Amino acid sequence: MDVLKQILDPAARADPYRFFGALRESPVALQDDGTYLVSTYREIVALLHDPRISSDRRNLDSAAPYEPDLHPSFIGLDPPEHDRLRRLAMRHFGPPHAPETVERLRPKMLALTTSLIDALAGRNRADLVEEVAYPLPVAVICALLGVPEEDEPRFHALADEVVETLGPGEEDRAERERAREAASMELSRYLAGLAEARGREPRDDMLSGLMTYRGPEGGMTQDEVVSTAVLLLIAGHETTINLIANGMLTFLRRPELLERLRAEPDLIIPAVEELLRYEPPVQFVSSRVALDDITIGGTTIPAGAPVVLAMAAGSRDPGHVAHPDEFDLDRPRNEHLGFGGGVHYCFGAPLARTEAQIVLNELIRRLDNPRLAADPPPYRPSAVLRGPRHLVVEYDGVAPA
Repeated sequence: MDVLKQILDPAARADPYRFFGALRESPVALQDDGTYLVSTYREIVALLHDPRISSDRRNLDSAAPYEPDLHPSFIGLDPPEHDRLRRLAMRHFGPPHAPETVERLRPKMLALTTSLIDALAGRNRADLVEEVAYPLPVAVICALLGVPEEDEPRFHALADEVVETLGPGEEDRAERERAREAASMELSRYLAGLAEARGREPRDDMLSGLMTYRGPEGGMTQDEVVSTAVLLLIAGHETTINLIANGMLTFLRRPELLERLRAEPDLIIPAVEELLRYEPPVQFVSSRVALDDITIGGTTIPAGAPVVLAMAAGSRDPGHVAHPDEFDLDRPRNEHLGFGGGVHYCFGAPLARTEAQIVLNELIRRLDNPRLAADPPPYRPSAVLRGPRHLVVEYDGVAPA
């Protein structure tokens, strides 16, 4: 428990990785609050694909389980209900029914990125989180869902509050879940109004598709549409902000890497994959429950027990990957946990990858002699969705688009 407390301590946010070796000494460790923490790659992958592990917290073996007021999104459900809702959501987002969705957004992503970087010209100092890493994914997910641009600031604070109440452990979980539900409820009320409007007058956006589609297995209820939209709105930008910010921080700490990426732009594809392993935006998955007694890593997790998967520790497991604490652009086979795995593999992975590749490439290409103004930068409070709150850089100029 002491190791986990050290990792969760805000003072460790800049470098939690120094504690992961001690964490992995016990692949599956019982914590004082009854949580089982899993920290090694092989065991995490096994549980991600094990039907005896549930994502529905209503399966907790607790005398007074917390019942959320909102309809759970598919990330908090198990098959077959999870599969039905995910299929209905994916119909409007990706293959096989909408394979062009992400590619169709690419020109918009590039135009937005160009505009944001253009705004950095004429000075020599900028906060890349506030001025680039945050505005781009927010604008993209709003465009995808159909949220009006003028309403973007409305959910920024709410999304932050939802994210900062996520975390491992059970001791104060009910209190954190209530705070998260309050923020989610406010966000839901706004999206419910938008969903009703799209149901009456559909447009060319995902929210309209979710509201109006009816197929062989039916469609989503309005409550299901709203819970799905809340999930996509939050997950669709919070993680990408961290991926972009963590990426620039990693590159700026390695001038030779920055130069190589500038000279060979196509390397941004393996670079983003290595970032997802080396500095993942999602460090823990803290919402799993054992449905049956599960013996793994020399430990038996009893039915009903809460389970936390330390994804960031697993991706740096020396039993899985050579030289795990080195950023290696030429890593031959990069199998990481940056997008999870199993039936809950990240729904938005194609969008996040594309956004990060475009933004990072353009920042590398256009900023002249960028360098960190502060290292380490200040971090957001969350240990789960970990990334810099600000990333202030100095530079000598901005190259034309």
